[in-house]
Amino acid sequence: MTYCLGMKLDAGMVFASDSRTNAGVDNVGRFEKMRVYEKPGERVIVALSAGNLSVTQNALGLMDHQARKDPHATHFNNASSLFEIAGALGDAMREVQRRDGEYMRANKIDASASFIVGGQIAGEAPRLFLVYTEGNFIESSRETNYFQIGEIKYGKPIIDRVLTRRTSLQDAVKCALISFDSTMRSNISVGPPIDVLVLETDALRVGVTQRLDEGDPYLTQVRQAWSDGLKRLYVQMPAPPWYSETPALQQAAQQAQQ
Repeated sequence: MTYCLGMKLDAGMVFASDSRTNAGVDNVGRFEKMRVYEKPGERVIVALSAGNLSVTQNALGLMDHQARKDPHATHFNNASSLFEIAGALGDAMREVQRRDGEYMRANKIDASASFIVGGQIAGEAPRLFLVYTEGNFIESSRETNYFQIGEIKYGKPIIDRVLTRRTSLQDAVKCALISFDSTMRSNISVGPPIDVLVLETDALRVGVTQRLDEGDPYLTQVRQAWSDGLKRLYVQMPAPPWYSETPALQQAAQQAQQ
């Protein structure tokens, strides 16, 4: 399992992905889940993948192969819109599922996979898509300006509480890292390194890229500050007015804190 996140903001876009794959607690590997296609001044496209690694690698490889055979085939480097790219990636997913899906299911292998693909091509606004394992896709909106794939549930609450279209890119990066920390704390199948990429609207070039390994000073600082802040807030929360503990329970709680 993995965790990937794409955010679309007025100021630009933030992408983040972990690099862990596993087939059990004793078989853990690292593979990059972020693919970047850049022609400065013309386009920057980012593809994040989650799910069956064979399916996602083969889908991207199939698009690369078709582009080498036919220069007119829709590819990340020549498509005129992000919509075309999402459609081509969906078609590649269907082809891989058609070719390999039956064999994987016969051997009880989960063949599901998904992509987040986004960025900007000159002549259109930044766009963000979620491509499902069946090959269909949806685009982000003003109401839903981020997508998650992989192990999504633990990191979702902070995004829902914090992120808006007006959030700054710097604050969005901070939110993304807290989302990842919350996920890693509850699920060992997600872990560093974490790749982060930032695109500014209309820049048409990669802005910031950063890889945060285990023990990275800023990632450690975020983890500690978030944990400490939650504990302080928890202590400060008022007790329910409809429940009062007996003196014996109060004494036991005080002893437990000592």
